[in-house]
Amino acid sequence: MTSDPKDRLELAALETRVDDLIKTVEGLATENEALRNQQTTLTSERASLIEKTEQARSRIEAMIARLKAMETRS
Repeated sequence: MTSDPKDRLELAALETRVDDLIKTVEGLATENEALRNQQTTLTSERASLIEKTEQARSRIEAMIARLKAMETRS
């Protein structure tokens, strides 16, 4: 099998392109994993903030009820 310089150049260019694509895919996979981890963290933080908000709402509602009860006693 004979290969002329043009074929070798095309093959080298193709190899370079494939290597670039592999690096891109690996980079995207790493970025995707980081984004998934960030999403997990943010979801957990959001759940915690929702819980704290509900606790604060309950305490405020209880205080309002106590104030109304004190108001009606007076």
